[in-house]
Amino acid sequence: MKPGFVYIHGRGGRASEADFYKPLFPDCDVIGFDYHSETPWEAYSEFRVFFDSVCATHSSVSIIANSIGAYFSFIALADYKISRAYLISPIVNMEKLICDMMQWAGVSEAELKEKGTIDTEFGETLSWEYLSWVRAHPFCWQVPSSILYGKKDHMQALETVSAFADQIGADLTVMETGEHWFHTEEQMAFLSSWILSHNHSERSL
Repeated sequence: MKPGFVYIHGRGGRASEADFYKPLFPDCDVIGFDYHSETPWEAYSEFRVFFDSVCATHSSVSIIANSIGAYFSFIALADYKISRAYLISPIVNMEKLICDMMQWAGVSEAELKEKGTIDTEFGETLSWEYLSWVRAHPFCWQVPSSILYGKKDHMQALETVSAFADQIGADLTVMETGEHWFHTEEQMAFLSSWILSHNHSERSL
């Protein structure tokens, strides 16, 4: 059996984005995960069913996870034997992100609890159920991980990501001109070099 590398897209992403990573891992079966979950409790079930199948048909399994796809992985896969995780702009503190969005929208906890859901002017729907679930389900991520963060990430501060990296013992690379969504030619070239450098280092051990 070959090693498997599962690509987990972010919000609005597609499993076909996995094609970009196939040349970076020529000896592995790179698989795009076409998940449809929009909440962590949905992801918990969907991710585990998918990874049960992948783990059963590959000699080892690693992941490349983007944004909320990384958060869903933290929630669903913490007890799986994941060999390695490449985390690109991972959402590492969902409670803080939701509270930040509440502050941006001028919404108090009492108001959100009373109304249940509130639509914001910046396109996000705040949910008391979602916030409550996140608070009730902390995760413990112990998979060897590398994190790529864009200095211009508007979703979360460098301090938040850095604290998480220190907590789990991950190495953190910061791209000065990177954004939350790595998509420009320059950003994707940086991302490729980042993965290749880590992959080469691991092979050299």
